[in-house]
Amino acid sequence: MEPINPRSMLNAAAAVAATDATADRRRVERRRRLSQAALAVVNQKVRPAYPAVVIVGAVRLADLLLLTIVGVALYLAYVAPLKGFSWEYIAAIFGISITAVICFQASDIYEVQVFRGQLRQMTRMISAWAFVFLLFIGASFFVKLGGEVSRLWLSAFFFMGLAGLITERLLLRAMVRSWAREGRLDRRTIIVGSDQNGEKLVETLRVQPDSDIDILGVFDDRNDSRAFDTCAGAPKLGKVDDIIEFARRTRVDLVLFALPISAETRILDMLKKLWVLPVDIRLSAHTNKLRFRPRAYSYLGKVPTLDVFEPPITDWDLVMKWLFDHFVGAIVLLLAAPVMALVALAVKLDSPGPVLFRQKRFGFNNERIDVFKFRSLYHDQADPLASRVVTKNDSRVTRVGRFIRKTSLDELPQLLNVVFKSNLSLVGPRPHAVQGKVRTQLFDEAVDGYFARHRVKPGITGWAQINGWRGEIDNEEKIQKRVEFDLYYIENWSVLFDLYILFKTPLALIANNENAY
Repeated sequence: MEPINPRSMLNAAAAVAATDATADRRRVERRRRLSQAALAVVNQKVRPAYPAVVIVGAVRLADLLLLTIVGVALYLAYVAPLKGFSWEYIAAIFGISITAVICFQASDIYEVQVFRGQLRQMTRMISAWAFVFLLFIGASFFVKLGGEVSRLWLSAFFFMGLAGLITERLLLRAMVRSWAREGRLDRRTIIVGSDQNGEKLVETLRVQPDSDIDILGVFDDRNDSRAFDTCAGAPKLGKVDDIIEFARRTRVDLVLFALPISAETRILDMLKKLWVLPVDIRLSAHTNKLRFRPRAYSYLGKVPTLDVFEPPITDWDLVMKWLFDHFVGAIVLLLAAPVMALVALAVKLDSPGPVLFRQKRFGFNNERIDVFKFRSLYHDQADPLASRVVTKNDSRVTRVGRFIRKTSLDELPQLLNVVFKSNLSLVGPRPHAVQGKVRTQLFDEAVDGYFARHRVKPGITGWAQINGWRGEIDNEEKIQKRVEFDLYYIENWSVLFDLYILFKTPLALIANNENAY
């Protein structure tokens, strides 16, 4: 029998997922129907998570900088005044620091769970640091440089470096334990399947030592005896349709299916509802007798899982995008400040009312956010929900408003959202109005999978906009194309892609402004 490739099933899930928007259209109903158990979880105060990958990477960098600084400081304080400055010492210090980080990695101390402890990480770290110096001394002997290296400096570097590392680890241990108490290191997990498989999965996850899985509860569509009210103490929170609303009202990091892979039809039907969420979705293989190739699995401790959908921008990618938005956004804001001042003066002189206008838009994961714009409508005809689309020769638009809307200058205050409020990105799917419509239909009713564009932060400009899909939306094709381009951007994001879109934006505004009224 030929081995089954799990990718075929996952690709089928992705294809089917793009064909259904039923869960999105019923979002208001779902908000009313959450069970009391689900509401109890939703009402808990939850803080943002700190990705383990980022924490570990930051500790590696801190170790490298600490050891380099200690070594260079001791060299400049003692050796350089006696023998003069030498780049060979600097190179040796940097080499020792890099070797130490590599040895720490080989000793398995770069793990968040190890950071929580004390004895294990200290003994491993001291052993690795001693090994690095023995390695350096041996290398110096074989290349006949032993007499050139100051023994006092080398001894001081060993003990001062070790003292710095121990102090750093004690501070790190206190920070990690504090973050753990606050829930910042947990992966908030919901289980799909409230039966014997689900109960076994919950038990397996909970008995694993140093697990970061925080099981919030289980969801199941069945109301008969096959569905338990609790799975190994985890309460049943509702049906699968409720997951959409639940995940938009509290932080959910992982959705784990406890259903057997043989229940392919049921799984695909559920996945086409859940794929629009910016969460990690996996299929547990803990009870499956059919086994795929080992490389097909990822693991939660010892539990094998199959990855189905992942958040599009996570870990270091998320850090890079945050830095890009705030660094480049601050520069653009400073450069645009004179233009913004002139536009603000023109708006103020043209018609009575405030200069800035706040409008409700969809943000990340369907969150409602306030987006700043220069006021382009008469103040008494403002439309905060954008329930009525601005059309050509719209009487509500002021004289200055027509110009700034045509040139997109009215969007410049959104730089304040990027730099100070962090609810927008420079580049991303444009934030649509919460009551945005095409003819009589809301956008999510007109386009299947519309809310999948909210898996990342919205942006001031985007891939759809530089390809001509901006301005008035008066038919289904225009909103469909916007969503298609937005989803392409989400799946292919990179910093270089953001830079390309940012540099193309001014040219696109000049070339394609016929639909901007």
